[in-house]
This record gives sequence, structure tokens and C-alpha cells, in this order.
Amino acid sequence: MFTQFTKGISHLFFPTLCEGCSKPLVGNEQILCLGCEAQLPETGFHMHPGNEAGQRLAGRIPFIHATSFAHFTADGLLQHLLHGLKYQHKSEIGSYLGRLLGLRLRAAGWAAGIDMIIPVPLHPRKEASRGYNQSLVIAEGMASALHIPVNSNTLLRARETESQVKKSRTERVSNMEGAFMLTGAHTLAHKHILLCDDVLTTGATLEACALALMAEETIKISVATIGIAAS
Repeated sequence: MFTQFTKGISHLFFPTLCEGCSKPLVGNEQILCLGCEAQLPETGFHMHPGNEAGQRLAGRIPFIHATSFAHFTADGLLQHLLHGLKYQHKSEIGSYLGRLLGLRLRAAGWAAGIDMIIPVPLHPRKEASRGYNQSLVIAEGMASALHIPVNSNTLLRARETESQVKKSRTERVSNMEGAFMLTGAHTLAHKHILLCDDVLTTGATLEACALALMAEETIKISVATIGIAAS
């Protein structure tokens, strides 16, 4: 009771603010108030098999399903949230967005049959600098809603790559060649993997990850990202 009292006093004088509108959060609100959460530009792709996320990856990797949670636009709400996640040490944003996506997928039965979630790995140097891998945080948020385990030890970053920002599609593909490697591939035998990342742009990073995962020939791959950027 004392702990609840002190939390209440703390919230009164130091309220947690909405990342969207900066108003104090109330009740069970987390990261965004209900009004701002309703403003997230959700795609609904998980309800449409022929969606744009799948179209960007079609013919490049064999996948079962592909989806993105919301549209990523310059200066939009999702861009603001992901900037906080990646560059302002707000890992709780990744957990929140991952859980929202996981809840949508669970409600639609989209993730039925998936055995594990694998996040796109960061190079250890970049992860140490950032303090965490944002894709892993997102994956853990999804796992909390889907009740599917996360595997972050099998797909690894083989080399550090340049930023993909401002690169063309061809440059992005070239930049990611040989960037990932697989260890203990046998543990993925006959598994359905959900590969997850923060934003889908050209798909070069996800393609490179999938090609590394396909060293285990019996796996199935689905893909989910929080955002999808304009092509």
C-alpha cells in the first residue's frame, strides 16, 4: 500500500507524459494517450495477404506472411516514436510498439504456427553504443502478446555496415551483402521463423537476414516490421 501511495505521489508531481502530445498519461495508458494511439497510421496489412510489405519482398525471399504495423512518414508520429527508440534511449517505446503489433497479429490468427521470433541483429559495437538492439526490444514486446519465444543467439551480425539512410536500393543491397551469419543452424530445422525489424524500406536488410537463415533449408520465414516507409 505504501508503495502504491508513493507511486501516486510521484505521478502527481512528476507525471509520465504522452510521447505524442506531451499530456500526462492516465490509468493504463503507456507511451501514448488513447487519443494519440488512435492516431497511429496503422496499415491493417495483416488482414490483406497481398499487401505492400509482401510486394516489396516478393521474388527476393520465400516467405509465408509479411506485414508492417504502421506507415512511417517524415515527421509523422511513428517516425517520432522510432527516433526516440533508436537515438534517445527510450527502449520502452520498442516494447510498447512490439506489443501493439503482437496483439493485432494474435487477434487475426496471423501468427499461428510460428515457432520463434528472430530480430534483425545489430553489430556488437553499435549495440554497445546504443545500449540495446531496438529490433530485439520490439521482438520481446511482440513475444509478450503472442506467447512465442524470442531467439537472439542464432542469427548474428557478421560485420559492421554503413548506415542505410540516403542509400539507393542497389547501394543498400550491396551494403548488406554478407552482413549476417548463422550459428547452430540445426536448431532452426523445420521451424517457422518470424523475422522482425523496426522499418521496412527497400527490404535489403531483411533480404540479407533471410538469405542467411536459409542456410537451414527446412525453415519457413515470415516477416513483420513496425513501420513501412514510402517506396
